Amino acid sequence: MSTVVTTPLAQLTRSDVEELLFQEAELLDDWQLNTWLTLYTDDARYVIPCTDDRDANPASALVLIDDNRMRMQARVDRLNSRKAHREYPHSNLRHLVTNIRLDAPVGDELPVRASFAVWRFRAGRETVYVGRYHYRLVLSDGQLLIRSKRVELDMTALRPASDVAVIL
Repeated sequence: MSTVVTTPLAQLTRSDVEELLFQEAELLDDWQLNTWLTLYTDDARYVIPCTDDRDANPASALVLIDDNRMRMQARVDRLNSRKAHREYPHSNLRHLVTNIRLDAPVGDELPVRASFAVWRFRAGRETVYVGRYHYRLVLSDGQLLIRSKRVELDMTALRPASDVAVIL
């Protein structure tokens, strides 16, 4: 289900990248988490640093989430089961992605930045997560895939949101 691309990495357009990021957002909104996972490489990483240190290195600092592909799969399995009490039944989500910026390729990766707002509606409560995504995209067998996604929250505290139980 990934975006098929016939151009080299250096010639990708913002439209090529937007298609992938918008597809990711739609899959998350529709709770198609197994399909969402196919947008990621086998060596993928998903990181959310703490709100008080957005530049934190997961190797040496406390972070909210630091998942490799195996942990991403476990997160998807848990969220798809009834064991995820905070997400059963599932929240209604709306991921909005904007201000997409492509940087110059670095090796086999295309760095991409984007702003986001994710609305979560559950049990009569509305929560908004706002921040910036940092992606590392790669081409693999003609498909544009996500090798890493870093979610930097603009919120100074999670208290209004109470948790990060959904995939941002």
